[in-house]
Amino acid sequence: MSQPKEAWGSKLGVIMAVAGSAVGLGNFLRFPGLVADKETGGGAFLIAYFISLLVVGLPICWAEWTLGRFGGSQGFNSSPGIFHSILRKPWGKYLGLLGFIVPVGVYFYYVVIESWCLGYAWHSFSGNLDLKGAPAFGDFFSTFTGQASDGAVFSLGSPFWFFAGVFVLNFIIIYRGLSKGIEFICNWGMPLLIIIALVLLARVMTLGTPDPTKPELSIWNGLGYMWNPTDIAKGLSNPGVWLKAASQIFFTLSVGFGVIITYASYLKPKDDVALSGLTATAANEFCEVALGGLITVPAAFAFLGASAVAGGTFALGFNVLPQVFAGMPGGHIFGGLFFTLLFIAAITSSLSMLQPGIAFLEEGLGLDRRRSVALLGLITAAGCLLVVWFSRDLKALSTVDFWIGDIGIFLQGTLLIYVFNLGLGTERGWQQLHHGADIQVPRIFRHVLRWVSPVFLTVIFSMFVLRNVAGWNLSFADAAFTPTEQILDLVGSETHPASHVARLTALFLLVFVVFSSLLIHLAGRRWSRQSR
Repeated sequence: MSQPKEAWGSKLGVIMAVAGSAVGLGNFLRFPGLVADKETGGGAFLIAYFISLLVVGLPICWAEWTLGRFGGSQGFNSSPGIFHSILRKPWGKYLGLLGFIVPVGVYFYYVVIESWCLGYAWHSFSGNLDLKGAPAFGDFFSTFTGQASDGAVFSLGSPFWFFAGVFVLNFIIIYRGLSKGIEFICNWGMPLLIIIALVLLARVMTLGTPDPTKPELSIWNGLGYMWNPTDIAKGLSNPGVWLKAASQIFFTLSVGFGVIITYASYLKPKDDVALSGLTATAANEFCEVALGGLITVPAAFAFLGASAVAGGTFALGFNVLPQVFAGMPGGHIFGGLFFTLLFIAAITSSLSMLQPGIAFLEEGLGLDRRRSVALLGLITAAGCLLVVWFSRDLKALSTVDFWIGDIGIFLQGTLLIYVFNLGLGTERGWQQLHHGADIQVPRIFRHVLRWVSPVFLTVIFSMFVLRNVAGWNLSFADAAFTPTEQILDLVGSETHPASHVARLTALFLLVFVVFSSLLIHLAGRRWSRQSR
């Protein structure tokens, strides 16, 4: 028996949901860290970032919206089903495999980080983060996340219960469905997120020079450190800059997650996708560039100097910024607001990672909402517990993030643009994009979709393979995927012993891929019977 067709409650609701999926931890932590990186950041990174937005991010976002709405008109809401309906080949449904395993796989670790944000918000509001000295904040983060030893989180009490509570909360919301669950949360969460971000931005911009004895450490110098262009020609000639910029665009817009294609499938055939895609992208860029880029790094620079912003995403978010908030009047309130902001951004994203899985289990296996939620809960619980148990040095988390969150997302985004051009057809896809559209997309983007985006992505991935798999020395700075340590962790070398955790995690992911392929095979048999 087929399931009732879900739908969005309003056009604003789907825009808020897609924006909620895109606006996440990458906006307020990852992007500022990349811009502040003096090796591949600064003005050169921003130029590469905005070019990547125009030739990769926005075009593929439009392609994904178009493919999703078209697939929805054929009665499908998941990537395997949509690719099956577009390609009409026995192997077509398997090309949608990444559209299932990427969002579910990213959820394995994303919800863990989400629980850190909630835990830090609680501890900040309660004054438990009023610590002294940088080592104290580092020790707190290490203890809270169980980095000292595997399984430590299970014996710490509150960190595990924060994780369990957030995990259950996500499934309670997703069980409520599209309009009563995801849309409801995003319609309230996104405005609240922006309000909190504006309050924090106002506070940061009025900090001035926190220490009068160090006039060089000011908010304005922090902005200059982050945004002033330096040696742009050298930066733009560095392929590492382009790799990092393209990776950030994929991550921040949720392109390649398999989320937008599922969300768009619930639209009506004449619902606009051109303006909706542009609006959701603009909302994400506002949160990333105008809010995330102006809050995090300038505040860290003004209090702690340039060295404080170069420690990576986790160090910046969970070590450096708590020190910043502890040093300002009312810091526990502003710190609590900041981590509440991160939690809201995270939960609107994590919910979006569950819906593609729910959609596939419902339409592929014929499960009702309760059974699909229960099955997906068991699958994600296994992955999440793996990440939580092997917490030492966050080894399992970083392994899943690399293979699913970096490689998987990039491959899925590349696959989407090829399906758009070769499966649906560029001209047909262009017409579908403008069917019921409230705006006319400039025709230059038709050529970008057909030629520039596929070539751009293929070249980037080829560079990744040549440098990190084939072993070619391309002589550029660290690439977006940071694969060297991950590959050595997996296979080992004479100077780098293999990590049993990396191997076990990779084996689990392989089992997950095989299991997902089996589900898609069963779904294909069911779809074939229905089409007779």
